[in-house]
Amino acid sequence: MSDLPLRAVTRTAKLATLPLGFAGRTALGVGKKTFGRSAEKVALEIQTRTAEQLFKVLGELKGGAMKLGQVLSIFEAALPPEIAGPYRATLTKLQEAAPPMPVTTVHRVLTENLGADWRDLFQSFDDKPAAAASIGQVHKAVWQDGREVAVKVQYPGAGKAIIGDFNQMARVGKMFGVLFPGADIKNILEELKVRVREELDYTVEAASQSAFAEAFAGDPDFLVPAVVAQSGNVLVTEWIYGTPLSQIITSGTQEQRDRAGILFSRFLFSAPARCGHLHADPHPGNFRLMDDGRLGVIDFGAVDRIEGGFHKEIGRLMRIGTLGDADQILAACKAEGMVRPGVEIDAEDLAAFIEPLAVPLISDTFKFSREWLRDQAVRVTDLRPNNVVRFLDLPNDYVLVHRTIALGTGVLCQLEAEGAYRAEAIRWVPGFADDAIEGPSEEE
Repeated sequence: MSDLPLRAVTRTAKLATLPLGFAGRTALGVGKKTFGRSAEKVALEIQTRTAEQLFKVLGELKGGAMKLGQVLSIFEAALPPEIAGPYRATLTKLQEAAPPMPVTTVHRVLTENLGADWRDLFQSFDDKPAAAASIGQVHKAVWQDGREVAVKVQYPGAGKAIIGDFNQMARVGKMFGVLFPGADIKNILEELKVRVREELDYTVEAASQSAFAEAFAGDPDFLVPAVVAQSGNVLVTEWIYGTPLSQIITSGTQEQRDRAGILFSRFLFSAPARCGHLHADPHPGNFRLMDDGRLGVIDFGAVDRIEGGFHKEIGRLMRIGTLGDADQILAACKAEGMVRPGVEIDAEDLAAFIEPLAVPLISDTFKFSREWLRDQAVRVTDLRPNNVVRFLDLPNDYVLVHRTIALGTGVLCQLEAEGAYRAEAIRWVPGFADDAIEGPSEEE
């Protein structure tokens, strides 16, 4: 495969195998049950094979298909225990790797973007990719000044292929709904389409990463690699080592989990105040726990710009979510002018939209877990958040923050991390500790 398959019919055919394969395995399972195999064993086999096929196809296609797979991988922690096992291994594969481009294609992209003498810019360049993701792959190299660098090379034709993926996946969305009940695939796809258009522009990513690197330079808790060079579809940044959060999720100690979890949340909460940006792609492959205890952060293609940091309205909304009673939450939202005049809104639906962001912020410490996330997923399965948002006067930033923190919550639950998350919100989110909002006391 020299680049992303560009012909719509080719990619459509691959994606079309997903529902067909699922239906075929289901029919086969019925046949096996007829001949005496237990329903549990047959169901487990169907789930395992479906997971393998789903993420094999998404990974092979790269592009939008793999981007969706990476997002879904974060929700793995919400799957019931009897289903999570077969899915976990195949889901986590998408957080770190995908089938690589041939060397000839990589060299062609480097020549087109850095010039025919691109090799003169490096002391050495490893043709074998160190990582491959939805839009591009990364090669390790040594820059001309001796620095180890990561060279991100965008797949040829990525933009056209990705948009086509999203359009096609919307047509087979029901199958994803079967695998991930409660996930609003339609809205996830629309949001991803907007975000990916930004990610395709490495000029924007270089500017965003530079802003983060400057803001966190010399920080004792975080390491953001500096941008070394950028031209067209090639981005060169400093190389960082460390243990990916995906590895800590599978085999890390509790101390590593807790350390990674509190730094992960601190980074998401503090970045808007420190540099006016929010890292909006919080999947485990983008974070590394360094040997010195710092959290390394990479991949700044998806970034929300929140000039001046979180607005107080966001903090007040987060505080309202800690009230613990649906009627109180609705009354507080009305008092804050966040419910549009003259409309009726269901208090339980409103609470289901707001509370998941705030529950871990009620007590001094909170332990995230897969079981807690599964309970949250069951509680909001029938909720379609946009139906609630239509009746709210929410700051645009809050909707973006809610989505990012929701994804981050999935990572924290995979880590099963415990820490003082409430203190991070008080420190970094203006309005969260506003005493004007009636709710739990500070000692609760």
